[in-house]
Amino acid sequence: MTTSWPTLTEAVGACEKCRLCQTRKHVVLGEGDPRAALMFIGEGPGQQEDETGRPFVGAAGQLLDRMLAAIGLTRAQVYICNIVKCRPPQNRVPEPDERAACMDYLRQQVALVRPKVIVCLGSTPTRALLGDDMRITRDRGVWQLRKGVWFMPTFHPAALLRDQDKKRPAWEDFKAIRAKLVELGVYEEKSIGKV
Repeated sequence: MTTSWPTLTEAVGACEKCRLCQTRKHVVLGEGDPRAALMFIGEGPGQQEDETGRPFVGAAGQLLDRMLAAIGLTRAQVYICNIVKCRPPQNRVPEPDERAACMDYLRQQVALVRPKVIVCLGSTPTRALLGDDMRITRDRGVWQLRKGVWFMPTFHPAALLRDQDKKRPAWEDFKAIRAKLVELGVYEEKSIGKV
C-alpha cells in the first residue's frame, strides 16, 4: 500500500486502470487537511471538477461549503474526495468496475488521512463503503462504527439542490456530525461555533 501523498498523487495521475481515463481532463484526487478528523467521500468528479482538478467546486460543492460553515468548519479543516477520481461521461453513476479500479486509491487516502469520521455523500459511496444493501433514504443519518472509524451516510449536496425536502434531514445529519466530533474530542464545542 502507498504510504505517501506524493507517491499516491503520481500513481493516480498516471492511472489507466479503467475507461474513465480516456475522457478525463484532470484527475481529481481530493483536497483539504491531509490529517483531517473528518473526511467526506462523494461519488465522482463532475464537469467543473474535471476542468479544475479539484473536488466539489460546482454548485453542489458551494452548498457543501455553506453546510460546513453552518457547523463552524471550513473546507481547509476537512478532507474531501470521491470514490472515482475521473469524471464519468455525462456525470453518470460510476460503473462497478470503475469503482473497483479506484477503490485501492481511496483506501490509501483513508490510510493517509486517518479520519475519525467519514461522511458518505450519497448512495454510491454509501453502498461502496458500507455494503450494497444500504439505501440512502433509509440509512442516512445512522452512525456505523467500522474498524474504529465512525461512518455516516447522508444526502449528496446535488440531491439537496434537486429536492428541497431533503435539506432538513441533511441539516440534522450535519448537526449530528458536529456533535460526534465534539464527543470524540476532536474539537471543543466552542472552537467550531454554534449551530
